[in-house]
Parts: sequence; C-alpha cells; structure tokens
Amino acid sequence: MRYENSAEIFEKAKKVIPGGVNSPVRAFGSVNKSYPIFAKKAKGSKIWCEDDNEYIDYICSWGPMILGHNNERVMAGVREAIEDGSSFGLPTKMEVELAELVIKCYPSIEKIRLTTSGTEATMAAVRLARAYTKKNKILKFEGCYHGHSDSLMVKAGSGLLTDGYQDSNGITEGTIKDTLTLPFGRMDLVKELFEKDDDIACIIMEPVPANMGIIETDAEFLKGVRELCTAKNSVLIFDEVISGFRLALGGAQELFGVTPDLTTLGKIIGGGYPVGAFGGKNELMDMIAPVGDVYHAGTLSGNPVSVRAGYETISELLENKDTLYKELKEKVNYITSNIEKISEKHNVPVCINKQGSLFTIFFTDKDEIKTLDDVIETDTEKYAKYFNVMLDSGVVTPPSKYEAHFVSAAHTKDDMDKTLEIMDKSFEEISKM
Repeated sequence: MRYENSAEIFEKAKKVIPGGVNSPVRAFGSVNKSYPIFAKKAKGSKIWCEDDNEYIDYICSWGPMILGHNNERVMAGVREAIEDGSSFGLPTKMEVELAELVIKCYPSIEKIRLTTSGTEATMAAVRLARAYTKKNKILKFEGCYHGHSDSLMVKAGSGLLTDGYQDSNGITEGTIKDTLTLPFGRMDLVKELFEKDDDIACIIMEPVPANMGIIETDAEFLKGVRELCTAKNSVLIFDEVISGFRLALGGAQELFGVTPDLTTLGKIIGGGYPVGAFGGKNELMDMIAPVGDVYHAGTLSGNPVSVRAGYETISELLENKDTLYKELKEKVNYITSNIEKISEKHNVPVCINKQGSLFTIFFTDKDEIKTLDDVIETDTEKYAKYFNVMLDSGVVTPPSKYEAHFVSAAHTKDDMDKTLEIMDKSFEEISKM
C-alpha cells in the first residue's frame, strides 16, 4: 500500500486543525502510525483512501453504516431531500415520520426529541433527569463514553482512553464532584452507593459498553439497575448511540428485556448523517420546552437530509428485521470463531467479546475481559501490530484497542474470508514479537 497522499494531507491538516484531525481516535497515534489514512469514498463494505487504496471496512463510521456505505435506498432518499433544501429552521413532515418510526421500534419511547449529535442527546437527557428528580448527582460507569459534555467526561472511554487519559482537562471541580463513577457490572457497589447518597438524579449507561471495546453484559445487572432506579426515584438512561438498532431493532433494551426511562440515540438514526435523539416516557418528555421548562433547542435538530437518510435506513431494517439481524450475528460468529482458530494456530492468546453485529479482539492471556482495568491491561503493542498488518493488506479495523469492529449487511462471505486470510498473516507477525 502507498500512503504518500495521506501523509501529505496530514502535514497540511496539522497546520490548521489541532492534531490534524477533528476527532482524536482518527489520528492513528495509538497504533504507532505517524499519520492516518484520509478517506475519499466508500461503497458497500469497502472504503477508499486518498491514495486510492481499497479496504474492507470494519469501522463503518463507528456503527451507522449497518446497511453498508451509500446504500441505494438511502442515497435515493438523500438526493430527493437535498433537492428540496438542506435546512429550513422550521419543522418538517419527515421529522414526524422519523419520530413515529423510532417509537414503533422502541416501546419505552413515547415521545422523542431530535438533536444534532449523540453528545447533545446525552447532555439533554441528563439535564432532564435532574429537573425531573430535583436531584444533582449522576452515576456513570468507568470506561463508558457518553459524548464530550463536561459532566459525562469523567472516566470516559473511547478517544480519551486511546490517548491515555480517563478525564478531560477544563472540567470544574463542582462538575466532577457531581459525577459519580463505578466499575461496570458491580451491582454490589451500585447498591452501596445508593444507600449512602440520596441525591443521585440518574444512572446513565451503555447497556452494552462499546467504548472500551465490547464488554459483554449480564442481563441480571441491567435488571438490578432498573429495580434500584425505580426504588430510589432515579432516572435510568440507556445510551444506545452505538447499541441502538445495532444489536436488535429495539436495541439492547429489546435484547435484554429491560426498560429504561430515557433512551439516547444517534449515528444510525441518521443513516450516517449528523443526528441524535433522546426520548422516553411522556411525563419526562413533556418537561421539555416549549411545553415544559427544561430547555433544549438547535437550528439543525431534525435536519431534513439527516432525517430522510435515517427514515430510509430504519425502514429497511424494519422491513428485513426477521432475517437481517440473524445474518449479522451469523457473520460475527463466523469471523470470531475463525479468529479463535487462528489464535490457537499461532499461539497468540486473545479474548474476543461480541454482541450482535459488534466484536472486539483483546490481546491478552485472560479468559474474560469484564472491566475497564481488564481492558487497560491488554497488549497495546500487539493490537498495533494487528492493525498495521491488516491495514497494509487491505482491511481497515478500529485504530484503537478500545473500540469495536462493526459488521454490516454489505459484508460478503468473500469479504470475511479475505479478512480471515489477512488476520492469519497478522497473527503470524504478532507471534514473532
């Protein structure tokens, strides 16, 4: 593979963009590369960079490309929407239709408010929880990422972990004091905290953590958290920005049969275009302005292009739900079962966590990866070697050990077999380290 164009663009980018990228994980620093590849175009399961290298893509824009890049149905809708206008500052009929479609898939959502991003959605959901409960503190779990608003950046995952941090600078002591954190999955510690502190407005959680790599969830933990929030008058927020529509049509809450009070969504409900949303029970959502006094607004909330892309994406998922999710799970099972064989062949131990159409490869001797500390202890250098061999051979995987691989409906058997062939080569190189 040649990377001259990407390297040249990165040098220009560093002069005008902090670190040369607009989101930290894109920098490729944690996988020992001095510059990233710059994407040029994509179609189906493939992506091309500015050097015209072709890759099988397992990033899928961090989730929303569940149908593959530039799906024909989605693109036809987008073209039609663009012809009508890109932004009006007024409500549109399609916003209502998308809201109805999401509510059809998520019985826990009675009303929904569209936003421009997942970060905005989680920020608004926390504000709403505080207003509803008249309490101040929030509980989140270590390594779970809920966007980059101040109160949710404490011990966050995703890009912070990739860069070697767990907190961001620039957050006030007061904010940090009101954000409580615990290890994911420790119901005993959650109960203990709630017994000591009655000022907890909400628990916000990824029901299946995917921002420190995939952490497989115990359904009993989710049920325990639900029962505790009900008993203690705290709001349970499921951040399904990644898991929503990815693990099942109704997200993790459908998969595990646990109903949150509020749900945040993003990425996928815009079919890859900028969008987010939060929704839940009427009594909560009717506190939002203009009917209530909890303020949320945004000129581009419900952007007509994003809304149309999301409507077509979710319609496709809904129409094919009986086969599509089964096929995605089978693809992940096929890839991961063969990775385990490759691992044994080259004596390179791994722990593979998976859920639905997502999986993470942890290079470790441990049989289980269940907490942030477990993830931090996995082998960063081996993951970097894995990433670079895959990239140089035509497969783009997450440029961080703290992220998930995403599989789409567009990935074919040939894609997967080629991927496994390159993985075999990658593990062989790792075995020489």
